[in-house]
Amino acid sequence: MENGKRDLLVLLKENNQSQQALNETVECLNKILTQVECNEVFCRAHELVARNSITRKPRKILKAVEASELKPFYFLINRN
Repeated sequence: MENGKRDLLVLLKENNQSQQALNETVECLNKILTQVECNEVFCRAHELVARNSITRKPRKILKAVEASELKPFYFLINRN
């Protein structure tokens, strides 16, 4: 994801921070977020419950979340 394509709200304790320091802070936050916003991390943090079975297989999890809504009796559970 490129800079400028994300909405971030950054709250700072210092009132007199320069624009360059603010830009560096936003750039660091952007780097951190791009590392954790990938399918691999998403699949590690979730499991799929389908009626009577629970799976942690990434392929099945990604296939289930491709649709805008999960099928009936399918639940995505965050493991954190």
